[in-house]
Amino acid sequence: MPRIWNSGFKSSSSSAHSQDHREGGGQQSQSSSSQQQQWQRQHPNKNHRSNFKSALEHVSVPESLFRGISVFKVNAKGKLEPATLAISNDKFVISVLPRAAAAQSSSIRPGSAERSGSVGGSISGSGIVGGSLKRPGILSRGRSGNTSQGSVGGGSIGTMGSMDGETNFSFNPDTSLDIGSIDRIQSGQNTLLFEKARQREKKEKISLLDEKRSLSLIFRGAKTLDLMVDVGGDREMILYVLTSLVAEYGRAKVKVGNEVLLLRYIWNDIDRDNSNTISEKEMGELLNRINFQVKEKNPSALYQKFARTLGLSKEQKRAGLTFDQCVTLLHKTKRDTWQVKPVNEHFFEIFGQFMNNNKVRKKVSAESFLTRFLQTVQGEEDRTLKDVMEIFSRLHDLELADVANHITQPNYISLEQFEAYLLSHGNDIFNPDRERFNKSDMTKPLSEYWINSSHNTYLTGHQLTGLSSVEMYSKALYRGVRCIELDIWDGGKDELTGSPIPVVYHGHTMTSKILFEDIIKTLQVFLRLHPKTYPLILSLENHCSVPYQQVMATQLKSILGDKLYIPDEKSLKGPLPSPLQLRGKVVLKGRRPVGATDDYDTDSDEADDDLTELQSIWSEKTTVTGKTTNSVRVGTAPELARLTFFHGTKFETWDKSKNALTHHMHSFSESRVMTLCKRSQSHKWILYNQSHISRTFPSGSRIDSSNYSPILAWSVGCQMAALNIQTPDDGLRVNDGRFRENGGVGYVLKPSILMMKEENEPRTTHLEIKILSGSCLPKPKGLSFGECIDPYVRISLFDCHEGREVNSSQNTNVLLNNGFSPIWNLDSFHFDVKNMSVAVMQFSVWNKNSLSKDDEIIASASVPISCMRQGIRSVQLFDENMTRSGAFAFASLLVLVKFEHSQAEI
Repeated sequence: MPRIWNSGFKSSSSSAHSQDHREGGGQQSQSSSSQQQQWQRQHPNKNHRSNFKSALEHVSVPESLFRGISVFKVNAKGKLEPATLAISNDKFVISVLPRAAAAQSSSIRPGSAERSGSVGGSISGSGIVGGSLKRPGILSRGRSGNTSQGSVGGGSIGTMGSMDGETNFSFNPDTSLDIGSIDRIQSGQNTLLFEKARQREKKEKISLLDEKRSLSLIFRGAKTLDLMVDVGGDREMILYVLTSLVAEYGRAKVKVGNEVLLLRYIWNDIDRDNSNTISEKEMGELLNRINFQVKEKNPSALYQKFARTLGLSKEQKRAGLTFDQCVTLLHKTKRDTWQVKPVNEHFFEIFGQFMNNNKVRKKVSAESFLTRFLQTVQGEEDRTLKDVMEIFSRLHDLELADVANHITQPNYISLEQFEAYLLSHGNDIFNPDRERFNKSDMTKPLSEYWINSSHNTYLTGHQLTGLSSVEMYSKALYRGVRCIELDIWDGGKDELTGSPIPVVYHGHTMTSKILFEDIIKTLQVFLRLHPKTYPLILSLENHCSVPYQQVMATQLKSILGDKLYIPDEKSLKGPLPSPLQLRGKVVLKGRRPVGATDDYDTDSDEADDDLTELQSIWSEKTTVTGKTTNSVRVGTAPELARLTFFHGTKFETWDKSKNALTHHMHSFSESRVMTLCKRSQSHKWILYNQSHISRTFPSGSRIDSSNYSPILAWSVGCQMAALNIQTPDDGLRVNDGRFRENGGVGYVLKPSILMMKEENEPRTTHLEIKILSGSCLPKPKGLSFGECIDPYVRISLFDCHEGREVNSSQNTNVLLNNGFSPIWNLDSFHFDVKNMSVAVMQFSVWNKNSLSKDDEIIASASVPISCMRQGIRSVQLFDENMTRSGAFAFASLLVLVKFEHSQAEI
């Protein structure tokens, strides 16, 4: 049976994947002559990139997935569309193609014995499609500038949805997805599109959805491809295969140069005729895709010049450039167009321009790399020669362009390999010791941690009119958020049983409603897949009457089971439990007392202030009459109170608060934070937060769901600085940088200065940063269409001093038409950091918009100053969803960082 198209590579005959080529593996090279010969035997001078071409070959894929398996795709309106899921020959690309129109009427309803209208064959109950499929391309958001946002040809991709609209079997980039674009794969129906599908079923009174046959592919951070396997299909097999492919791709890509990865990622879009070559005409599109513009007619001239360099005959030139030749072209394009290459400058400055034989230096020894570079320039004084040999071993296994100078001596690397190291994750500006998870740090009371927290987690956008979605909880959890918020209100009642149905939405607004029960089910699924997750804290803003609260308690216990933390009297006294003690548990924050007259007030009166402010804004924008915010507060149902651990109380004085039980806590709006952070009160707040919990949240006036900076709250030890995670602005990016620490588990141990009893004034530290260059910068939002970008870099310091925020930003110059290999390398930027323990530096790359005052952000990275490393460092860039996949997987900056003090003092 023929398989579907090949996505740019011809599979090699060998499928074995040596353990030596796994991340962190490889033979350790030594410097003696005999050991060097042994290393050369184990590392022959081989055809580079051959390993990556066949990197996925050993992943077992059933023949049925090559031929195509019958599925249903959920479109943007929640409708199930008959489709076919298939994998390419080389296993790098998956496709989802619509089944023939004749099949749609009969195959949509499960249970029919025979389904017609397949591609080159029939669809039986086994869920397998016979025949071969035409080759699709990379799933993208369009090609032409006149395409509306989110639409491509006849289909569309929502910001949180999957493909929609008509597609066909001709080449169409909307019908396929590169393995490198996939962030994760999840079972079940926990996405916005599945929510729409359930709503559609309820409205039409049909029952087609089956959660046990459903799965979602989350790609580029926020988009989803939602599928339901046909009757007889094997969802678990599909999940296993796709998960294995994504995992193996991740292991393989760390051993490949950026030019190789970038070209492989865009190859299918460029090579539309499936010839496995790039023509002269396609050369211009290739250069545009990598954001490198040449003068008019230059693509043709460049093509001819490069063909001559390779010694290609007329027939070969007409046939086009192969993948390997194009990789070499990209490498030469970067090398030859960098008139002042900062890597060369620093290479010669550090190691000397000439070697002992008076020849221009083309390589560097392990000893020089250690003493002159790592220990001196980079400040990594504890590094050893063994560390260097491990680095060199990985660099020798790295697949680079053939034009690169390949060194076969294990104790030497070339200039190209040195550059590859500079741009690698191993040389990232973020200190790996701080980024790595440390289990021994998880034994302190919860009050000693910053906790990744979300505000109004259910909202996808606007605070007054936005859509509520269960998917936002899944998105938050996978982003590392560990304190999520639910605003629960009385809903309707079940038509059959009459049981109350608690709902979640932003009260007294026009936001849509979702079921409380569905959110708890989403948490249960997450904990089932990730049982060692550190505690999930549910901030319950409970506006329900007692009968609805009783239903909430029942649903919490029945769905979560032993995953729900139920406090006993002992746990309510003494210090707070540690994250390790609560691992795998859901902890409730809400009302602990039963009576209605207790000192509890939802979010410490601040929630009502927030709601009042929202109501005032809403009344100015609409004539719709809603409920007043001063609704009668009812007591807490005993069934729910017994499940609650954290008890929110009114704030009166710090002395009174500090003497309260440790599970009593406060919540404050951002405006109250600024008031309380005055120098006269900030130290008292720090002392309170050493044993108790504080939560802060955005002002109600932020109806656009923008964010405040969490820096000020962190500076007084507030554990939960809750943000609107649906809005990728400076505040959220700063938060993302903070919680890169400690393995991204959502809990970061507060610095020692915040745990001291005496008042300490942080000292000022001077920081100097120079932006040297960029590499493989994508277009905004990772789009495949549009003009070459005009990038510039903004460096922003988020800091605080004496109870107020101290922020500053500086920009580089704009470079025209070059995102592939831009070079700045001009003046340094200087910053005075006032509070090293909380300050965060943000590197953001922007595209200059000549037609508008609003420039577009391309990518960013935020790094706590306390986690920043000195020297020549790579800044690995992230998209707006804090992921490095798809077009963002290769994006980085090269910077030079200098501290006024030594790293030991810092």
